[in-house]
Amino acid sequence: MEVNELKDRVHAILEPLLQEDPSYYLVHIKVKPGHIIKVFIDGDQGLPIKQCTSFNRRLYKAIEEAAWFPEGDFALEVSSPGVDEPLILNRQYVKNIGRKVEVTLNDDTVKEGTLLNVTEADILIEWTEGKGKKATQQQLLIPFENIKSTIVQIQF
Repeated sequence: MEVNELKDRVHAILEPLLQEDPSYYLVHIKVKPGHIIKVFIDGDQGLPIKQCTSFNRRLYKAIEEAAWFPEGDFALEVSSPGVDEPLILNRQYVKNIGRKVEVTLNDDTVKEGTLLNVTEADILIEWTEGKGKKATQQQLLIPFENIKSTIVQIQF
């Protein structure tokens, strides 16, 4: 079975499960050699382990019953995207408003700032330039079409 066909089939099974609670959504599906299927799901309020396990069990059972892999030789991993995964969906950007992000533009310029706003077309970030009394707040509106990747920066 071809990779894109497998992704489409997994998505078709997953869609009704996600519709049961609209606060959860599919971010993306990766298929690795050896029939390793990785499904990344997120939620507007995060993805609790219990919910992740439920998606995994139900999806695994459906794939087994569909007998796509006669020998049962596949692996399924369901998780939320890790902190090092770039934001993909507009909904992920919205969820991260108020957090510090690193935005890499198509020309490889990197901008860091706090994500202030998200629309269908662009994002607005803000950062402080300078120190002390000379510090000024800067803002930049970045169209999605100019963004190569955006990664949330974890602060300790």
